[in-house]
Amino acid sequence: MHPHLVDSPPRPPGHRSATRAAAVLAALSGLLLALVAAGWRPLMEFDEDVADAAHRRAVAEPGVTRAARILSDWAWDPWTMRLLCAVVVVLLAVRYADRWTAVWLAGVCALGSLLQQGLKAAVDRPRPVWPDPVDTAHFAAYPSGHAMTATVVCGLLLWLLRRRGTTPAKWRTALAAGVVSVVGVGLTRVWLGVHWPSDVVGGWLLGATVVAAAVAVHRRAHPARAAGRVSPDTPPPATTA
Repeated sequence: MHPHLVDSPPRPPGHRSATRAAAVLAALSGLLLALVAAGWRPLMEFDEDVADAAHRRAVAEPGVTRAARILSDWAWDPWTMRLLCAVVVVLLAVRYADRWTAVWLAGVCALGSLLQQGLKAAVDRPRPVWPDPVDTAHFAAYPSGHAMTATVVCGLLLWLLRRRGTTPAKWRTALAAGVVSVVGVGLTRVWLGVHWPSDVVGGWLLGATVVAAAVAVHRRAHPARAAGRVSPDTPPPATTA
């Protein structure tokens, strides 16, 4: 038998699927980025129509707008998401003694933030401007930092929860909370008039790309753990004579 075939380790389970997903999401992210940077007129008109309609509703419904601001500025704020990520990093390192995954999680979240800020500076897209704003925001518009950060943090934490194993009820609860957070924060940013719809979609796509690429890296580096077969706090199986 060819020695290369003998010495090569088996491919990590799911590694290729995660890599393919990252490639597809990266292509979609690149396409949207190109359209935004080029100011593609149909997309710009769609953004303006949706943003204008959302802003008129936000002005007319102050109660809903107040709730949207609380959720966007506190519950789903990027720093709230980063704090949640930091808590999980500490738990992974201290309670579960999985320091590699803790460093991986912290590194991916940090790289995601750097990517987001770099793209904001590079694209330098102006935010919507209204004569009667209901909220304010800083820095450039594309991509939405709220949407991207929520997607990265919720996506990674859901994958880790699934990998470690949990009860069906807890998984459904966590999944619902993650989906509501990611979708909800995107909608609130448009409702509050601080982002164009394509900013939010761009944040979702870029965040999903980061998650898929990070999962592929983790599965390649720790194939057994990524498949859920080995847990750092699980004793080895007993052997029999």
